[in-house]
Parts: sequence; structure tokens; C-alpha cells
Amino acid sequence: MYHTGTMRPAYISNGIVWRLRTALMVVVAALFLALSVQDSALAQPVDNDPATVSPVQGQVPGNTLGTDSDTEMWRAVRQGVAGQVSIPDKNAATLVQSEGELWRSIRNGPLALYASWAMLAMVVVLSLFFAIRGRIRIEHGRSEQTITRFAAFERFGHWLLASSFIILALTGLNVMYGRYVLLPVIGPEAFGALTIFGKYLHNYLAFAFMAGLVIIFVMWVSHNLPHKTDIKWVLQGGGIFSRKLHPPAKKFNAGQKVIFWLTILGGLSISMSGWTLLFPYTTHFFSGTFELVNTVFGTALPASLSPLQEQQLASLWHSIMSVFLICVIIAHIYIGTIGMEGAFDAMGSGEVDLNWAKEHHSLWVDEVMAREAEHKGPSKVQPAE
Repeated sequence: MYHTGTMRPAYISNGIVWRLRTALMVVVAALFLALSVQDSALAQPVDNDPATVSPVQGQVPGNTLGTDSDTEMWRAVRQGVAGQVSIPDKNAATLVQSEGELWRSIRNGPLALYASWAMLAMVVVLSLFFAIRGRIRIEHGRSEQTITRFAAFERFGHWLLASSFIILALTGLNVMYGRYVLLPVIGPEAFGALTIFGKYLHNYLAFAFMAGLVIIFVMWVSHNLPHKTDIKWVLQGGGIFSRKLHPPAKKFNAGQKVIFWLTILGGLSISMSGWTLLFPYTTHFFSGTFELVNTVFGTALPASLSPLQEQQLASLWHSIMSVFLICVIIAHIYIGTIGMEGAFDAMGSGEVDLNWAKEHHSLWVDEVMAREAEHKGPSKVQPAE
């Protein structure tokens, strides 16, 4: 049964209303979660017990050394002076490391707050885009033919990287927000068991993530170098804002190339800082980086960092870059699933509809056809099942 011309506007209107409702529900849920995280993350415990606060009128905390304190001695302790220890861990010679207070206040305060707002903003933007644009359909409809987009090993490398990153992201977010979001819901015992299990997953799957990063770099770096066709693709907005516009693209378009390089560079940065946290006090990435920056740009960054300062900077940087990459991957997951019809097939079966391929990667399709005609090998264009 066909719809008459007078019924089509109502159909379109109902579709837009449905997408707006769906997007609004997602935004409200994400906003509620972010506000709950904000209230909890900024709530820092304050100890007002006179016996444990800073020295007042010469009294030492706890009154363990009498009623008078050596001002110069405590100032030196506060500034991180190191004593002598007989145990193997020489870091224990530093009684007080004041930078730890700064690290804690940044991590539990602005870092946790701004990270939650960044992830919320990405969800809101994508929800609004979906509500307005809807799903990007195959304009000419599905054909009866498919073309091989990615071989089995390419899909293996992608899913190795993707699956490990998702688990790493969830377990990492649990470390930052779990005490505020999950602990009140599931209780301390379940939360403790879940967190320690997540810790081991995070530590060991980090190596799978790094392996996947190397695999996709080796496989796809040649396809992700800048090309003159990328300029036209960018100027036309990738065609995502128009149903009739399909800018030409090779195997990867300009948008995918941006995602690729953000993933490679961001993943490398996360891997290096994560390596520092997995093997503490064995690397000096930040000291070396700051020294290089000072040499090149004439800045005055602190190039002489203690091992503990290296760990603190690595922890903060690891969190910052992880949240940044999470935001990037959220957008990538959206466009590869509900955002575009036929896109998931590329990493699902590896076979994509020929019309989809011609609309989004026309230059790549031409290259595949020309290569097959030249070698007269078996065609990669197959009847759709």
C-alpha cells in the first residue's frame, strides 16, 4: 500500500518528533549524571580537628614533639627535603611531598568536573544532530551487490583496538567517578570487588590496546596521508548536511583521517603515560619532554622532576588524554552505527553495499574496479546475500 502525497509531510513530521524526543531523553539523562558527578567530585573532606590541623602558635600536630616546633625544620620538610632510609625504596626518605596536595585537588576537582562536562557535551551535540539530521541513508537505496571494504585481518586489528579501549575506558572512568556513581548504588563490597577486577583488566588489556594501535597504524597509515581530494570533502562538509551531496573520497575520507590520527597520536600519548603508571619510577618522559620544549621554544618548564612528580604528571595527563579520546570515539561509534546506514557493515562482515561505497568512497571504488580489470582477478563485487 502506498502513501499518498498528502500523507508524506505528516510522516516526516512524526519522524522528526520521535528523534527530538529520543535526543531529549538522552540529554536529560546525561545532564542528570553529570550534575551528580559534579556535586560529588567537588565535595572535598575538610578536617577541622585541632589536633590534626596545621601547627598553631608553635604546637606540632598531635603534640608528639612537645609544645614547640622548629620552624626551619618543618619548612624544609614541607618543601620536600629528603632524609635517609635503610629500606630499598629511597622515595620513602621524603617525608612530605607537597605537590601531592595539588595533584589531589586537581584530579578530584577541576579535572573530574571538566571531564564530565566534555563527555556530556559530546553526547548532547550528537543527540541534537541526530534529532535534526536523522540517520544518513543510502540515497539510491541498497543495491544487489556488495564490495569488500575490509579484509579479515583489518577487522581483527580494528576490533582488538576497539574492544580493549572500551574496557579500558569503562574501568578508567570507574576509578574517577565510581565512588560517586556506583558505590552508593551497589554498596562497598560489590564496588570493591568490581574495582579490583577492573584494575587487573585495565593493567593487562593495556598491552592489547597498544598492539591494536600498532596493527592499525601499519595497515592504514598509507591510506590516511593527506590528499588534495580531502580539501573538497572538507569544504562540502563531507555531505553529511545535505541528502544530495556526495563529495568524492578515497578509501578513507578527510573525516576518517582526522579520527585515525587523533586515535594514533592520542593512543600513543595514553600508552606512554600508562607505561609510566604500570612501571613507576622507571621513566622520565615529562622531564625529557620539558627539556626538549625548553630547547626549541626557549621556555622555562621544570626539566628536573623527581620520580614522584613524574608519576603525578603522568596520572593527570593519562586522565586528560583518555577523556579526550573517549569523546573522539563516542563520535566515531555514533557515525558507524545509528548515524549512517550501511556503515557498520564495513567492520561487521567486511562487505558493504555497492551503492553505499559509491556515495561515500567513489574514488576508492574506481580504484578497486580498475585494479581488478588490470589484473583480471576475481571480482570483489559480489551479489548481495
